[in-house]
Amino acid sequence: MRVVLQRSKAAKVVVADQIIGQIDSGLVLLVGVTHGDTIDDVAYLAEKIVNLRIFEDENEKMNHSLLDVGGSILSVSQFTLYGDCRKGRRPNFMDAARPEEANELYEAFNEELRKRGVHTETGQFGAMMDVQLTNDGPVTLILESKK
Repeated sequence: MRVVLQRSKAAKVVVADQIIGQIDSGLVLLVGVTHGDTIDDVAYLAEKIVNLRIFEDENEKMNHSLLDVGGSILSVSQFTLYGDCRKGRRPNFMDAARPEEANELYEAFNEELRKRGVHTETGQFGAMMDVQLTNDGPVTLILESKK
């Protein structure tokens, strides 16, 4: 699994002119699933994300986690994270998991985040979405469950 994480002051997802997910401060996660990903990858990334110390303390040092600051998550499925652009001019998405497999793990990932005590909103799997956010910092990180 691959996640692009952005610290955010506010974010929302709109599908067909309807807001379907919205948070105040916290994290926006773009979540991609590849072949061979398992529930172990889901658990690893969920644990890593909620405990990652990327929020500032009183000394302006990144020393607090999402759990420490009581932030929320907006999780958005993003198969294009596995787009391979090395050849030609059109991305190849062969490394992205099939939709059925990806959706199952994406939903499990969101549930793992909730089990860890984080309010988690989502986009709509497979839909054309408008994702709007105010990036805080900006802080943007890429996390992967495997190397």
